[in-house]
Amino acid sequence: MNKSPKASVYILAFLVVFFFGWESASYYILKKQAETNVVMKQEDVSPVAALSSLMTSSSASKADLTIFWKVWDMVEQMYVDESKIDKQQMAYGAIKGMVASLGDPFTVYMTPEETREFDQSLNGQLEGIGAELTVRNGNLIVVSPLKNSPAEKAGLQPGDIVYKIDGQITSDMTLFDAIMKIRGAKGSKVVLTIVREGKNDPFEIPITRDTVNVESVSMEDKKDGIYLLSINQFNDTTKPEFEDKVKQLLLLQPKGIVLDLRFNGGGYLDISVDILSDFLKGVEDAVTIKRRDNINNETMKTSGSGRLAEVPLVVLINGGSASASEIVAGAIQDHKRGIVMGEQSFGKGSVQEVDKLPDGSSLRVTIAKWYTPLGNNIDQVGIKPDIEVKPGADDSAGGADTQLDAAVKYLKDLSRGADKTETKASEGANKAG
Repeated sequence: MNKSPKASVYILAFLVVFFFGWESASYYILKKQAETNVVMKQEDVSPVAALSSLMTSSSASKADLTIFWKVWDMVEQMYVDESKIDKQQMAYGAIKGMVASLGDPFTVYMTPEETREFDQSLNGQLEGIGAELTVRNGNLIVVSPLKNSPAEKAGLQPGDIVYKIDGQITSDMTLFDAIMKIRGAKGSKVVLTIVREGKNDPFEIPITRDTVNVESVSMEDKKDGIYLLSINQFNDTTKPEFEDKVKQLLLLQPKGIVLDLRFNGGGYLDISVDILSDFLKGVEDAVTIKRRDNINNETMKTSGSGRLAEVPLVVLINGGSASASEIVAGAIQDHKRGIVMGEQSFGKGSVQEVDKLPDGSSLRVTIAKWYTPLGNNIDQVGIKPDIEVKPGADDSAGGADTQLDAAVKYLKDLSRGADKTETKASEGANKAG
C-alpha cells in the first residue's frame, strides 16, 4: 500500500454546529499535516473501492461480513426502482452507519459535500439561522445562537430542545437529515418546535434564514476605564481582530476588562491558546490532551506574551460557552488570574481528529480528552463560575444585560478600592515627607 499525504486536523471539538444548518465550526482545531497510510491509493478514489478495501482489511476480517454483502447484493438486484440505486451513496451510507455504531455524536464520517461545507464554515462563511446545536441523549440541543443571528433574534436559547423541524419529529431523523432540513436559502423560513425548561408545552419558533456575519472580536467602552472585550468564536479572523483590539487597549491603559465568552461555541485550539497567552504572565499550562494509551499526551502552554496580564479581569460564561471558550475560562480560573462569572458552561471535554481522505470525504473521530491546568475534565459537566449570576427576567426583551452589568460593577468597585488605597498611600507618604 502506498503512502500518501493526508491532512490531519486535531480538534477539541465541542459539538455539532448548525451555523447555517450544517455542522461546523465550534471546534478547537490545531491544523497539522501528517504522512500516514491511507485506506485507498491516491488514484483510486471510489467509495465502493474504499469500502471493499475496508471490508477486507485485517482488522475487519475479525467480523463476519457475509450478511453485509448479501444485503448489498439483494438491494442491487431486487430494489424496485433501479434508478435510485447509487453505489457511491450506498458505500457512503455504509461507512456512516459503521461510524455511527460507536454511539458518539462527535465521531462522524463526512461525504465530500459535507466536508466542503464543514471547511467553508470554519472560514466564517455562514448562511442560515446562525445557531449551534449538539446531540445529547438522542435530542438536538441548542448550545447557543450566534450574536445578532436570525436564531438569536427569533428567541432561540441555550438548552432548547429542537423537537420538530417544519413539523417533522427530529428523533426520527438522522443527524444529517436534521441538518439538511435546517439548511436553506437566504430569505426562506424554517419552523422549529422547541421544548424548553420551564415551559409546559412545546412551542414553535419560525426563523427566516439569512447570511450570518459573525464579528469574531468586538470591544466596547463601559466607562471609568472598564472595557468589554467580546469573543464570539475562535476562527480564522479572531487572531488579527484580537491583535487590533489589544493594541487599542494598551493605549487606553484599562483599569479592568470583561472578557465575554457567552454564546461562544469554540473554534481553533491554537488560537484560543494564543489569546489566553495575553492574559497570563509567563509560560503557563493552557490545556492537556490525554489519549487512551497515555503515551502521547500533550500539554500546550501559553507563549509568555502576557500583554494584558496585569489588568483586572472578569470572564463571562453561560450555557452557550463551549470548547475553546471553556479552555480559556478553565485556565483563567485554575491559574486564579481573574473571576469567572455567569452561569455553568456547556461541558465539552473530548478531542477529535479530522482526517481528509483522497476522495474529498473525511473522518472526524474522538481520539482523546482535554483537561484544564489543574487536571479537570469538564465533559458533560462544564465550568462552574466563581460568581453565579443569572440573566434578568427582562434581559432578552428589554435589551438589559444583568450578567454584564454585574461584571462591570465588580471591576469598577475593584478599581475604586484600588484608587482609595493608592490615595491613602500617597497621603501617608506626603505626611511622612
